[in-house]
Amino acid sequence: MPFVRRTTIHDLWEMKKRGEKIPMMTCYDYTSAKTLDEAGIPIILVGDSLGMVVLGHESTLRVTLDMMIHHSKAVSRGVKKAMLVIDLPFATYSSSDLPTSLKTAGRAMAEGCAQAVKVEGGRRMAPVVGALVASGIPVMGHIGLTPQSIHMIGGYRVQGRSQEAAERLILAAQALEKAGAFALVLELVPAPLAEKLSKMLTIPTIGIGAGPGCDGQVQVFHDAMGLFEDFLPKHAKRYANLAGTMRDAAKKYIEEVRAGTFPDSAHSFDMDQTIAGGTGAQVPRK
Repeated sequence: MPFVRRTTIHDLWEMKKRGEKIPMMTCYDYTSAKTLDEAGIPIILVGDSLGMVVLGHESTLRVTLDMMIHHSKAVSRGVKKAMLVIDLPFATYSSSDLPTSLKTAGRAMAEGCAQAVKVEGGRRMAPVVGALVASGIPVMGHIGLTPQSIHMIGGYRVQGRSQEAAERLILAAQALEKAGAFALVLELVPAPLAEKLSKMLTIPTIGIGAGPGCDGQVQVFHDAMGLFEDFLPKHAKRYANLAGTMRDAAKKYIEEVRAGTFPDSAHSFDMDQTIAGGTGAQVPRK
């Protein structure tokens, strides 16, 4: 098998230096991963958003580490060139329990076949990031709206609008960079603040609802492809309407089966005509 070079954290740093924007997208299965990888997406995130768009939960909080590993394994089989990042799910890591955090990240990397992990949280997560990086585990940070803390922050709301809140995000970003995070997701952060952070930090910023000033952007696969129709966040853009296409295809299939036009000869198999002419069974003589 020919060697295929995979995107590395150093590639991402060089992209930032060159001013080259970094596309990232979530993914949860082999077939979609193969398609995204062939399209040239440099980073694929197995996000805990799978709890909502794949499993039908109302938030990401019901996602377990075993679920994340299961989906990450599937995605890894379809990815050859992209860097694969896996979310550490709710309540599986903590600054007050670094051994458990290390065990969680180690399982996610080894069993999930990922090249990096992503953790949510600001300055309180700096010790976790530092411990994981010191153990050889690349870490992507995530600040702004952190869905795993949704009940603490009072819903899906833009973060950092006030001077005080903006200063907290700036300090959080600096702390995570200092701790060794190789990149930082900025979710639902005002565009001017996200641009300021992107210029301030030496590591790449990946925005989602954080404006065009970030070094890269991330979108949820099911939002971008038009597969998830329950709601569409303001920051999401539909690049296709696959749910509609799939519905139309399913209706066409139903019609053809009911009409008896599928399967036809092109989708059936032949056999020996001498056998096909009868039952193919030998009647014993009396």
